[in-house]
Amino acid sequence: MTAENARAKDTGRKGGPPPAPDPLDVEIIDSHCHLDLMDGSPAEAVAAARAVGIRRMVTVGVDLPTSRWQADVAGQFPDVYAAVAIHPNEAARGVDERTFAELTALARLPKVRAVGETGLDYYRTAPEQHAAQQASFRRHIAIAKETGRPLMIHDREAHADTLRILAQEGAPETVVFHAFSGDAEMAKTCADAGYVMSFAGNVTFKNADGLRAAAAVAPADLLLVETDSPFLTPMPYRGRPNGPYLVPLTLRAIAEVRGTPVDELAATVATTAERVFGPW
Repeated sequence: MTAENARAKDTGRKGGPPPAPDPLDVEIIDSHCHLDLMDGSPAEAVAAARAVGIRRMVTVGVDLPTSRWQADVAGQFPDVYAAVAIHPNEAARGVDERTFAELTALARLPKVRAVGETGLDYYRTAPEQHAAQQASFRRHIAIAKETGRPLMIHDREAHADTLRILAQEGAPETVVFHAFSGDAEMAKTCADAGYVMSFAGNVTFKNADGLRAAAAVAPADLLLVETDSPFLTPMPYRGRPNGPYLVPLTLRAIAEVRGTPVDELAATVATTAERVFGPW
């Protein structure tokens, strides 16, 4: 079972796509999605997102074939960037040098703007596989530094080792914790290091008080919003297929937690996204 198949099974997605939310007045981006896993075409996903104020998106690879696919799609759409990497669940089986060489070449392409998603996932891997994940993570850190790309991290139940390896290897200039899963203390640790925290729809889940506390204390200029679509669909549509067009639901939930006007937060997030991924 691939990493993405495992994640799809975990989400328990059912039912049709949720209705479109009210459009945002300030355009922002979806900092992490998987266009290859969505129902419908990339063109349809882009159009639906634009209709609600999500003008741009970053589509993310999890292995070599999907990384190639993301890079190709990004080349076809002006408002799509790509990220390329081997997902930690895939990396647990080992990654050969040829794969790392091709990832490095892909990361240098103009429309590829991040190395990710990489990192550590101790939720789905046995302890004896952690060493392989860690070795792959270290190589991705090196690729990000070599190519000058941001590092997009998948960190699930592995906060301490993720932070330790970043410190040991020397973090790239820009680090993004995708689908941030830490609490307020973890958010403060990341903020002290200058790491960007990208929040997904799970910040709206009923049992996510710790995640909301993190979203409340994360510095506004170190905060991004994502869907991780088609996964992590925000409430009240949890379990249905997600898409970049649902970013407004998560943004509004975070704005409420922070006591910040939606337009103000959107403008800050848009500025941070351009700083992280570069201008379109």
